[in-house]
Amino acid sequence: MYNCSPHANEAIPQEYRKIAEDLFPPGFPKPGQGPSLKSAEAFAEILGIGADYKRLLYTQRSGAEMAHFLGHFQNNLDLLIQKTWVEKSDEARKEKLQDRIPGFIAEIEGGDYRKALKEFGGVLEELTHLLFGAQSHKDDFAEYAFRIDLQMGLFWWYGGQIGCLKSAYDGKQGNGVAKGVNDPCNEGLWAVLLLGICYLTNF
Repeated sequence: MYNCSPHANEAIPQEYRKIAEDLFPPGFPKPGQGPSLKSAEAFAEILGIGADYKRLLYTQRSGAEMAHFLGHFQNNLDLLIQKTWVEKSDEARKEKLQDRIPGFIAEIEGGDYRKALKEFGGVLEELTHLLFGAQSHKDDFAEYAFRIDLQMGLFWWYGGQIGCLKSAYDGKQGNGVAKGVNDPCNEGLWAVLLLGICYLTNF
């Protein structure tokens, strides 16, 4: 699923390419600088989740509305995983993926969005495999997804970018950026994370 080369962006229809590239600009994430909220909001619009996204982006994250939303996200993702038909050899992968979701939710609630986004990359990688099988591992997967549906293609392109960034979240780069809830990138990372959560809640 993860195609980290610049050619991955060529699969994006020209009219949406600038918005997508603004979300994940070259060199992202840079030390001390997360993605902009404006670029995330623009990407949410072309994903078809603009209204819900903007409302949730500015909702109190420790409040009842966010807790309700995360519960809805978890239920929808559980249903999606359960209803996915797979070969018998992949049944264990379904169970393992479902087991990861509560821990992922706990990371979100803990406010460490760098760690949560890293985990989300793994969740999306597994989900893509369950939904698309071997096709998800091919270099032209983004093009394949765009042929099915524009917004689905944009989402799985986004998922691929999340996966490409996993090494930036593991603390091994030594770039001096704070990790955890005091991370100066946290607001931007939350904005990026919320895109995927919002989309899957309405998938």
